[in-house]
Amino acid sequence: MFTEHQQQLRERFLAAPVTPAPAPWRPVFRPHPAIPIGGLFGVGFAPDPARTDDELLMVVSQEGLGVFHVATGVLLARDRDPDPGSTEPSGPQLTVKGIGPLAGLPIPVAGLYGGGLHSMTSDGWTIDVVSPDWPHHRVLLSTDGGLYHGPTGTHWWHIHHATLAPLRTAGFSPSGNALVVATSTSLMLLTRG
Repeated sequence: MFTEHQQQLRERFLAAPVTPAPAPWRPVFRPHPAIPIGGLFGVGFAPDPARTDDELLMVVSQEGLGVFHVATGVLLARDRDPDPGSTEPSGPQLTVKGIGPLAGLPIPVAGLYGGGLHSMTSDGWTIDVVSPDWPHHRVLLSTDGGLYHGPTGTHWWHIHHATLAPLRTAGFSPSGNALVVATSTSLMLLTRG
């Protein structure tokens, strides 16, 4: 049974329309905020880039491995025929071996097999996944620490609604300057700065 507060939150989330993330966030892939990637298993940000504009995102799918430059969305490396088992994260950190500019590096991946991305930035942006109409997931971005007070579009935004494809993961890069939402069929990447 829902408490009154839980019921109010549920109703608020169900009523919230999907809207673009506010400034300073901007979609990397244009004109659409997401690109199709069939059979997406998971994603992971490369650890410790020299500069935040050098952040890289590893994408793991049934079609192989890819590395995107986060700031531009350029596909830097692609392996359509990886070694058997290389698309399944392993070890306690759920890592896959990087390719291209990440060759040989262990990249932690979040998605189908578990794992997680950062859910908060150092300056207070938060990302939450809610399911008021389970099994559908909604991705919420907020500046109020995930309290979700007031109407949508003031301190929180409903930025993605996964209805047709299962959500794999959503979260920030280690720097907090990139945000990714991955489903089994698409990749949405936002940056700021």
